[in-house]
Amino acid sequence: MWVWQLVLAVGFGIGSAVVPFMNAEAYVLALGATNTLNPVTAAIGVTIGQTIGKVAMFLAVRYRPGYAAHKHKEPKALNLDTRWGRLRQRNRDLSKRLLDAMSDSRWGFPVTLLSAFVGVPPLYGVALIGGASRMRTVVFTVSVLIGRGARFILLALGVSMF
Repeated sequence: MWVWQLVLAVGFGIGSAVVPFMNAEAYVLALGATNTLNPVTAAIGVTIGQTIGKVAMFLAVRYRPGYAAHKHKEPKALNLDTRWGRLRQRNRDLSKRLLDAMSDSRWGFPVTLLSAFVGVPPLYGVALIGGASRMRTVVFTVSVLIGRGARFILLALGVSMF
């Protein structure tokens, strides 16, 4: 019986990783509150599913068509005399800093781990930025698996106590 619970939870985890309105936390909490399925099994399944979904997003950004050719193009010059031009330049600067931070081995793992466990910054965005950075796929996968696993298992154990 637990195999079907795990398969169902993995499927929901994959869906919730890609579709933002499918809430994995609510799924784990509802299963723990209603005792319909084992909440720890569901938490493990959702963790595996979320990791698969986020790694798929990571790889989709990394290996999208034309990505290698796009890396070396210079961006268009902006008119910094206009408000819109200054805003776009700030956005470019912030994006470059985020990509550099995610590419750095000192910051990529802890930022992804924090995002996977706490949710700040959102893991959806971290997966996309991580795919565009030079972050290693194994590092991203391990950090998401550890962070999401701790988050969902703590939720499942917390609810199952009551």
